[in-house]
Amino acid sequence: MTDLRDVEDRVRKEVGVRLFTVLAWIPERSALRRVHSSHPEEYPVGGEKTVEVARGWLARCVEARLPYLGPDRAAVREIFADHELIESLGCGSVINVPVVDGGRVLGVLNILDAEGSYDEESVAAAESLAPLAVPALRAVAGAGGPAGGAA
Repeated sequence: MTDLRDVEDRVRKEVGVRLFTVLAWIPERSALRRVHSSHPEEYPVGGEKTVEVARGWLARCVEARLPYLGPDRAAVREIFADHELIESLGCGSVINVPVVDGGRVLGVLNILDAEGSYDEESVAAAESLAPLAVPALRAVAGAGGPAGGAA
């Protein structure tokens, strides 16, 4: 099974990243639960966010299973309520990639770096790495789900 630290290492090498988190999707509550973080002090594992405020993001990443590219700080500010913390870490661009298993979204990779760091080529590279997170997210869901504390 691929460990999420291994996924982070691959993303770091092939895409580039300052802040990397993996969120497990909890469809019953329309919530995302953090199961991995490169910055556990600022973004601890177990933290949850509901996505009601980012309805367009939810429709794109979870419902349509499409990646999201936010190339600059304006895009990051538009979808993240915690954009000030994100910016304080030197991040101003984001790629969100759904992790899909058999047509079902298990979670999302959140890849952030300095403003202007990402383009469509970066998104393609990130998408190619998302399947590496399937076993770990499957294990989270299979052990009672993200809400069950298995993360």
